[in-house]
Amino acid sequence: MSQDQLPRHGGQESAASGASWREVALLFLKLGLIAFGGPAAHTAMMRDELVRRRGWVTDERFADLMGATNLIPGPNSTELAIHLGHDRAGRRGLIAAGVCFILPAALMVTALAWAYVRYGETPAVAGILYGVVPAVIAIIAHALFGLLRTVIKSVWLGALAAAALAGYLLGVNELLLLAGGAVLAAAAHLLRRPPGGRHGLLALPLLAAHGSPLFPDPTGAQLAQLFATMLKIGAVLYGSGYVLLAFLRGDFVERLGWITQQQLVDAISIGQVTPGPVFTTATFLGYLVAGPIGAFLATVAIFLPSFVFVGLLTRLTDALRSRAWTAAVLDGLNAAALALMAGVSYQLARTSLVDPLTLAIAAVTLLLLWRTRLNNAWYVAAGAAIGLVHTLVVA
Repeated sequence: MSQDQLPRHGGQESAASGASWREVALLFLKLGLIAFGGPAAHTAMMRDELVRRRGWVTDERFADLMGATNLIPGPNSTELAIHLGHDRAGRRGLIAAGVCFILPAALMVTALAWAYVRYGETPAVAGILYGVVPAVIAIIAHALFGLLRTVIKSVWLGALAAAALAGYLLGVNELLLLAGGAVLAAAAHLLRRPPGGRHGLLALPLLAAHGSPLFPDPTGAQLAQLFATMLKIGAVLYGSGYVLLAFLRGDFVERLGWITQQQLVDAISIGQVTPGPVFTTATFLGYLVAGPIGAFLATVAIFLPSFVFVGLLTRLTDALRSRAWTAAVLDGLNAAALALMAGVSYQLARTSLVDPLTLAIAAVTLLLLWRTRLNNAWYVAAGAAIGLVHTLVVA
């Protein structure tokens, strides 16, 4: 490993940091363009790029950051990107990674929101996703196998991960599983070594035309309320996109009455079928409420807490790994997080690997991941091309 490839933990600046943050920006800009499939897929792609291809962090460090982001509210994959950027290039890397990972999706969603408001429908994406999602599933599976030996350090942690996976598939809340993994691992460590010892794919509906945003010429008070509401959601929301749906419904449909239930469902659909963070649903809603300025403010507001929380979390992650019993907590958290990633990929596979072609896409992608060092962008592009051709042939 070259000097430039050595991980920089704890955000330590170096003489090379000026160049590093640009590398971080370009990498996460690319990931923001191709990261279809939700948080599990985003995590897998980040692991492939930063651990396997570039050697910027070790698998153990990556797993620690992956587990630690579950301790704070907000979009986990975006926070992982922010944390990895900080690890590589300090504060500049933190900002560059987060902004560049979010920006492509935010721009795409803004364009789709404009089409939704102006024409009453959005471009078809089902054909592209037909081929992209099987490739993404293979990328997730490859990352899971790569992390397995790093995260599952003992039979006990393997049993804990298996129990977390079973709980997830049975419908147990993700936060309870993560908390349970951390608590059980800490308890097991204390019993062994008392203190003092060494240590689905959505098809877009036909959307009704809306003509213009709710507030075509919004006042300062309306924009401030939009910003404050999204900021609150970004600061307190734990869990999946379904939890985001509940928060948005409570505030924007029921309390403020700014959007309809159907518009909310459409916004969630757009957030799920575009690459990058699902939280760019906020961008879509911001556009519906107040046009381009609303899209911008909503995006900044819902992601801003993530930058703040990760900035505070960076030192905590190092402290957790440096002490025996807190390292055990982190090990349990990592095992549960890996199990959740496996559970999500299993459910995605059940709904997306539906015929011989999709199975073949997944199998060939997995084989190439094992035998070559091709960039993930090629797999996503190939899947998209196959999906489009398939749609044209079927049509």
